[in-house]
This record gives sequence, structure tokens and C-alpha cells, in this order.
Amino acid sequence: PFEMVDEALAECRRVQVRVRDLPARVVVYLVVAGCLFPDLGYRQVWHRMVAGLHGLVVATPTAAALTHARRRLGAAPLKALFDLVRGPAAPIAAAGIRWRGLLITAIDGTTMSVPDTSANLAVFTKRASGNIGSYPHLRLLSVVCCGTRTIIDADFGPSSTGETSYAPPLLSRALRAGMIVLADRAFATQTIIGAITATGAELLIRCKANRKLPVLHRHHDGSYLSTWHGTPVRVITAEITIATTHGKHTASYRLITTLLDPNHYPALDLVELYHQRWEIETTYLAIKSTVLGGHVLRARTPDGITQEVYAHLIAYQILRHAMTEATNTQPGTDPDRASFTIALNAARDQLIQATGIITSTVTNIARLVLANLLPPRRTRISPRAVKRAQSKYPAKQAKLDRTTYKATITINLP
Repeated sequence: PFEMVDEALAECRRVQVRVRDLPARVVVYLVVAGCLFPDLGYRQVWHRMVAGLHGLVVATPTAAALTHARRRLGAAPLKALFDLVRGPAAPIAAAGIRWRGLLITAIDGTTMSVPDTSANLAVFTKRASGNIGSYPHLRLLSVVCCGTRTIIDADFGPSSTGETSYAPPLLSRALRAGMIVLADRAFATQTIIGAITATGAELLIRCKANRKLPVLHRHHDGSYLSTWHGTPVRVITAEITIATTHGKHTASYRLITTLLDPNHYPALDLVELYHQRWEIETTYLAIKSTVLGGHVLRARTPDGITQEVYAHLIAYQILRHAMTEATNTQPGTDPDRASFTIALNAARDQLIQATGIITSTVTNIARLVLANLLPPRRTRISPRAVKRAQSKYPAKQAKLDRTTYKATITINLP
């Protein structure tokens, strides 16, 4: 909505002093719209923004004018706008959002490629391999609502800084009582666990098998009570076996949690819950592959990169909000049945056609999402048929196409 953009601009004192062909509000929409068309320059994005405004007099800015307008706007209004739209977008009654009354969240990081310019290289570094052809990278760390895959909060910066350094302040902002956060082994540190418990949120984190955790009391479900640098925790060790017609693979998982009651939070249920941590990988896949299409970010300066990343987070969040609002109109419909690709393409078409400018901006997206719901997701602990990987060799592919196998996941607790 215009009012939301204007609020962000006013907060950052970026409202234009004099009337221009490219007012600040329009430039905000340009930067966000650019995320929907990552393979196009901003002048081509502009043409798509005004394509549906038949009969109206619109500006025809040059590429240089668009560049100056984005620099004049800066990153602050985009950050303020992201603060307005971020959040779980999950009503209390929504399906698949909560577990035992706790909002399910996950934290993890990823990297994104930025243009190889001297300005960017002064802030962002290349991978340690030193490959001459590689791009510099930034690190993005997010806390995601697993049920809706919306971003509760995020932080980013040079990839030379590790996830565990970005995590404590991010967790302090994003978490509160009534949440549970899932994380992998990298986040099983004293500082991060202390930051989580200080917010009142619960945690379920995988930890290394060689970490010494004293057994204070054994529970009937195979878990035991222990302590982590003064924090009472419950330890769950599970042996997970994936059996297929081609053999078995077994791995050991060791989880720690602040949910200490084995009667209300059984060990097997917690092991199954931990699988939802992978929803954050789906979030990053949507941003980096579906939206960006594997493209490198556009901006050639660190300030421009900051502006662009916030724009991507905003565009992604708007789409997830529209998808969640759509599934909420059908009680009992899990938000993960909404197709992100359908929503993205509907948003692209809506922008080009200039539909919903005055009225609701999510009507067309919601209508198409509901008309193309994905089938209910199959549980990951039941048998399912899995096709072998594709091959570029026709003769070999013909053989692979005839080969399928069923996979069964078995969880054993001590």
C-alpha cells in the first residue's frame, strides 16, 4: 500500500523536497519490482511498471536517471519497509503453523553472489578457494516461520563473518516466548543458546555426538535430563535408518531441547518435529533459485547491495503474505500447499498489467494460488516412490526411468 511506503520514507526522511519525474515512492516500487525481473536492467523494469498505464502521461527516464534515483533513495527506506512487512503472517488457527502451542521457527544462513567490482571487494570476500572466476559473497542469516516460510527477521553482511556471529543479536530481535527455534549443529554454542533462552523461546538444536553432556536423570522415552553451561536441557539420541530396495543408510542424531517434560513433549515427536528445520532451505531456494534464477545481484557498490537485498526480502515477504492470506480463506488448508512459482508469476503479470493499483493488491495472486493448490504433502516417515536422477545419455536414462525404489525411514530411540 502507498501508505506503508510513505511511512517508511517519512521515518527515514527520504520524502522528496521538490516534485521530480521519479518521486521517492516510485523509486521504492522500482527497486522492489526489479526483484521480480532479475534478468532485466532497471530501464526495462520501468517499462514493465508503466506498460499497463494506457492513456496516462508517464516519465521516460534514462538508465542514468534511474541509477541516480536509486542512489538518492538509499537503503534506509527499504530496511524500514522490511521491518513493517516482516513477521510470521500466521493467525492462531492456521494449519501447520504451531506445535503443542509453540510457533515453529528455524534459523540458518546462506550466501549470495555479488558483482565482482572493486567497491564490492572492499567489503565482500571471495571463497577461500581463491578461484579467479568466482564472485564475492555476502552472508544472509534468517529466522523463518516454518509453517508459512515467511521471514521473521534477517541480517546480512560480509561472508567473512560467520553465522554464529550474526546469530545472537538476530535471535534477540526475532524470538519471544511462545516460539520454538530449530537449528543445526553450528548453532549449538553457549552464546547462542544463552541468547535464545534469554528471549523466553524454546529450542531444539542438533549437537555433536562427542560433546560431553552429563546424565542427571533418565526418562521413560529414552531421553535424559542434562545441563548446558548452567542451562537445563533434555538430550535425545535417535538412530535414523533409511531403508530402500538398494540397501540401508543409518545416521545418529543427537538433539538438545529446553522442553524438559517427556510426557507433554515425547522424544519421538521432537525428532519428527526437527525435520521441519528444512523449511528454511525451501525459503532460500525460493529467493535464490525461483526469484533470482541463479543470477548474481545487480548492485556494484555495498550500499546498493544493502538496498537490493532488503528489496528481495520485501518482495519475497509480500508474496508469502499473499499466499498465506489465500490459504487462510480455506480453513484447514496448510500454507505449504500454496505454490510459490504460481504466486511469483501472478505478481509479475499483475505488475505489467497495472492491476490492483487502487484496490487490493493480492486479489489476483490469491485467486491463482487457490486455483492451483499443491497436493497435501506426504509424511516423510512413510514409504514413498523415488525416481532416480536424470541422465543426459538417452540409453542410460531409459534404464533409469524403469528403476524406482521405496524408501522407509525408521527412528529408533534408546
